[in-house]
Amino acid sequence: MRDLKDIRVEIDAIDDQLLTLYHQRLLLAHNVAEYKIANHRPVLDKKREEEKLEVLTAKVSNSFEKEGIRELFELIMSTSRKRQYQMMREHGVTVNHNYKPVEAFDFSDAHIVYQGVEGAYSQVAMEKFFGHGVHSTHVATWKDAMEALKEKKADYAVLPIENSTAGAVTQIYDLLSSYDVSIIGEEIIKIEHALLALPGTRLSDIKRVYSHPQALMQCDHFLQETLPEVEAHSVLNTALSAQKIHDEGKKDQAAIAGAINARIYNLEILQSSIQDEESNETRFFVVSRNRTFRNNAKQISICFELPNEEGSLYRILSHFTFNSINMNRIESRPLEGRPWEYRFFVDFEGNLQDDGVTNALIGLAEETRNLRILGNY
Repeated sequence: MRDLKDIRVEIDAIDDQLLTLYHQRLLLAHNVAEYKIANHRPVLDKKREEEKLEVLTAKVSNSFEKEGIRELFELIMSTSRKRQYQMMREHGVTVNHNYKPVEAFDFSDAHIVYQGVEGAYSQVAMEKFFGHGVHSTHVATWKDAMEALKEKKADYAVLPIENSTAGAVTQIYDLLSSYDVSIIGEEIIKIEHALLALPGTRLSDIKRVYSHPQALMQCDHFLQETLPEVEAHSVLNTALSAQKIHDEGKKDQAAIAGAINARIYNLEILQSSIQDEESNETRFFVVSRNRTFRNNAKQISICFELPNEEGSLYRILSHFTFNSINMNRIESRPLEGRPWEYRFFVDFEGNLQDDGVTNALIGLAEETRNLRILGNY
């Protein structure tokens, strides 16, 4: 048996050779990029890469080595492309996103729309972002809010995108991909649900509880332990449930909503802070018809589509790592009419004016389908 130290000496020598060859290969990638830029050729040549991989893997017989060779050279090719994308940016190539930087937004004459009725958490988020006294209207559904933007009946809309306990609001992702809007800001609101009912109502009187599906989910433990026999019913908005209790005047009904609704709808708080998690927060997006972003914006949201191929998402995410970009979130939504294919939504840190972000977006634009920048905020 050979000594481990002797084996490692040989490994180090081979690694040094690999480093030299790797450097030489990247220099050739540099030459390829110069040619492609001069001749307006795309960086990604999928047919050429696949043909090359087939030739290389055919040179080894064992299946383990075939997989290893494919993985190694896929990585080398990916790195070569990333160098070419850098060179494209250095030569003035960019992604035409049509976003314009501004120093600040002017909300003085803005008209804001939110979903729900007065007292909804969306209203709380709106007032925290825009301030009190802004011109606002509320609509029945999130789609109605998007339609208000589309029809220029509103300048901005406030939409919930995720909750710290219940997760993503998937319908909002679908709407963001369907409407020509951009995210210009976000607001995080601490969610404290209360059990509200008509004055004089006792817990033992309650037979039905109404709220938004996520609010019911967020208070599941409370409902199971305190009101196990009560029927839970979904409505479009937490504040709408409070309005329903007020309007129908039945003491066998209760609502789960923010405590602010007790004052608005003349209800009694039977129990406060009934959410299962103390640190329950909802993140809201503020969206606009216009593609603008603040110069000091620090987060970007994008979406793109990928084919249902082995390793496709892994290869795409490497663009963030290679450009030292911190990715904060990824969600997927199925593509209608295309089984097992998905649209991916990614949030990452950066500004559209950053070189690393531009490098990544050039690569993503070439290697994904229907890349769209949803906002820089």
